[in-house]
Amino acid sequence: MPKKFLIILAIVILIGALAAGYSFLNQGDIHPVPAQKQTGLNNNATPAKPDLPSESASTDNGNATATVPNTPAETQPAADINILKSPISDAKSRVTKKPFGIKVSPTNSPVQPEKFSGYHTGVDFEILPGEEDKDVPIYAACDGVVVYKNYVSGYGGVLVEQCKIDNQDVTVLYGHLKLPSIGNKIKDNIKAGDQIAVLGKGYNQETDGERKHLHLGIHKGTSIDLKGYVQNQKDLSGWLDAMQYFSS
Repeated sequence: MPKKFLIILAIVILIGALAAGYSFLNQGDIHPVPAQKQTGLNNNATPAKPDLPSESASTDNGNATATVPNTPAETQPAADINILKSPISDAKSRVTKKPFGIKVSPTNSPVQPEKFSGYHTGVDFEILPGEEDKDVPIYAACDGVVVYKNYVSGYGGVLVEQCKIDNQDVTVLYGHLKLPSIGNKIKDNIKAGDQIAVLGKGYNQETDGERKHLHLGIHKGTSIDLKGYVQNQKDLSGWLDAMQYFSS
């Protein structure tokens, strides 16, 4: 082998050894490049970089919780605040005979004698002992406008107001009132808690021969429906159970 070729080969080997040694000596100074800070992420986007936190993170108890950027608790839908005022004092304690949806007939009704049949569209609030001959005030359950005021068969005096519950239009019927005690006129605005009447006298024309009590019916929509009973249970879907909306 020519001597010149051996010298060139030796030089190449020496240069390679020096380069390898330099790399090994400087290996401890090599640092990973930090990940670029992510900005402007869409709230609904899934991070594409594997080094970013996952949308599912394990909590201390081992359950997975979703983390969505920029959605503080105060931006979530608020709980319903459209709660009815009690239309009569001690309202809840008075519902003892005919709650919403009860099916009655002349033979099985909790009220005797009974002349009606069907599913009850409202809630009946009974009088308390000692109130038989006393004025029992009735109050507006919600802010609204008077849309009906008249004598109605089966009720006696009736007032109907239109208002909103759960952000939907409803009409609220107050039945068995002493008609002359209703001071409001059609189109009058009334506030929740305003006294609107007193109960009519029991077994009298003021209550159309019914016992002294308040029938409160809440019908969905703006149309006035005076029915106190429906014959098919599915038709109750047109009314609301007032007891679900009282604050106390």
